[in-house]
Amino acid sequence: MLKTGKEERTQIEMVCLEDLVPKDHILRKIDAAIDFTHIYDLVGDLYCPDNGRPSIDPAVIFKMTLIQHIFGIPSLRKTAEEVRANVYYRRFLGYMLQEQTPHFSTLSYNFRNRYTAETVEEIFYWILSEIEKAGYLSPETVFVDGTHIKANANLKKAVKKAVPKAAKMYEEQLMQEINEDREAHGKKPFDNDNKPQEESIVSVSATDPDSGVFHKGEHKKCFAYTAQTACDEHGYVMDVTVDPGNTHDSAAFDELYERLIKKHSEIENVVMDAGYKTPWISKKVIDDGRIPVLPYKRPMGNKDYFRPYEYVYDEYYDCVICPENKILSYSTTNREGYKEFKSKSYQCKNCPSRSKCTKNAKFEKTVTKHIWSDYLEKVEDIRHTPVYRELYEKRKETIERVFADAKEKHSMRYTYIRGLSRLPPKTCVNLQSDV
Repeated sequence: MLKTGKEERTQIEMVCLEDLVPKDHILRKIDAAIDFTHIYDLVGDLYCPDNGRPSIDPAVIFKMTLIQHIFGIPSLRKTAEEVRANVYYRRFLGYMLQEQTPHFSTLSYNFRNRYTAETVEEIFYWILSEIEKAGYLSPETVFVDGTHIKANANLKKAVKKAVPKAAKMYEEQLMQEINEDREAHGKKPFDNDNKPQEESIVSVSATDPDSGVFHKGEHKKCFAYTAQTACDEHGYVMDVTVDPGNTHDSAAFDELYERLIKKHSEIENVVMDAGYKTPWISKKVIDDGRIPVLPYKRPMGNKDYFRPYEYVYDEYYDCVICPENKILSYSTTNREGYKEFKSKSYQCKNCPSRSKCTKNAKFEKTVTKHIWSDYLEKVEDIRHTPVYRELYEKRKETIERVFADAKEKHSMRYTYIRGLSRLPPKTCVNLQSDV
């Protein structure tokens, strides 16, 4: 029986670092595929050529953060420790076995004081362009979804605060069309200048004020960030935006979409889940000449009542016909862009189906229809088209897989970083090498 003696630990061997790393290791593949010297061109303006001490190689700094996300290392401190002990990492960074590797504080300082979110984004877009040049990227169809990243904040350390509601990107356009519709019906247009500033009471973290409370389904209530992500049909991440966790997917969509079409005008189809199925998003994508691919969205409200689709809108007479074939006439168009149609109380009072329609004390039923609802009808037509139905089925192989890999393999289920300014969007997308 062979026993390995402890004295063998002190023996001196002649080894080559190149021989210690397997030929098929992922870091070898990345090193062969990407020319990291391009980083010098991107960050050269941030360094002084003739003053100060010699700096750590900027390519090494970015390679170390790449190691952190690829192998799911939770912090820069732990990454620096792993680099010092791991020969695979040393070979990737260009450090010999006895050469001193960068201290974690050097990495932290550079990303806090030198490399801004814009610098990180430049490097991300450069790598994405290399993928596109190699013929692997297929931007014609993008898959969009949002996921939550738990913030480094305790829910018990929260304060209630009144904050003004954020203005919607389309608010001015919507108000213009609302007033046009009101004038067409002989109603006085709204004076938006006199509209009071709306506020909402929210829980704000005393530890990380930029995060927001997230609670959905079976998820535990917590402070979090939401990462709106877009990828192509091969799973390559094309862009990401990060917002507080209490931001709805539909409210965070506009920023991501604008960034996408600015970089990739060739996008033809945008595949999203039901959280994005709003009149504005449908209108925005369709008016841009693109196809929004959205699923069926279950109607909200009391299940014992008639379903919304049972109230038929008559476009010619601009009225709604209820399940009992009674007419609901136009009443007004409200500030949210919904046209209101109301029934006659004397018709509803003795209606046999009133218990399934309304419990209004005045015996009135009100049905609303958004002024952009025609776009939702177009989306429904698209949903039933076989080719787009197949596209939607690919979500589980693309964007859902990106989120699964990010959280299970790359430690992105939560973040130790506090503040949106220190949480650049591309922190969430150093995943391209894993696809």
